[in-house]
Amino acid sequence: MADTTKEPTKEEEAAAIAKERAEQEALPYKWSQVLEEVTIVIAVPPGTRSRDLTVDINRTSLVVALRKAADVPFISGQLYKDIKVDDSTWTLDDQKEITITLAKHNKMEWWPHVVTSAPTIDVKRIQPENSKLSDLDDETRSMVEKMMFDQQQKQLGKPTSEELKKQEILKKFQAQHPEMDFSQAKFS
Repeated sequence: MADTTKEPTKEEEAAAIAKERAEQEALPYKWSQVLEEVTIVIAVPPGTRSRDLTVDINRTSLVVALRKAADVPFISGQLYKDIKVDDSTWTLDDQKEITITLAKHNKMEWWPHVVTSAPTIDVKRIQPENSKLSDLDDETRSMVEKMMFDQQQKQLGKPTSEELKKQEILKKFQAQHPEMDFSQAKFS
């Protein structure tokens, strides 16, 4: 059976990117994300106070509106995925901008949109920032460092950490049992 899927041409790809950009720019908010959270920024009329706003952050939905114009919200709808409400926040900055941070429940996936009624982005085009070893928890960091060490050792034709550990155990055993001859022994 022939594969009927084909890669888009450069022109088709450029058109898709331009359409996506136009759709996102038409939204009444700007949004960005990292794997852990989504950040939404909404411009509000200068002089807006928090009491002038309705901000309703729920596990599966979000509503942000001016109280006097609640029938025309900045954003309202079902969230793409569940969030952790207790770890999500909003602030009113300089009485002209709302910043909302939604803590994703699943920290291992990209969102194609904030609310399901909004136009989507192609998450395959997201280029995540390179993470630093210092950003990782201790256990993950030590595992990554070990993997990097082993890879470097293999490239240099030297023993990996596992092989070094085996050699060390053998040396200790030989020191404890000098009467044994290991000169002809082969280890894998």
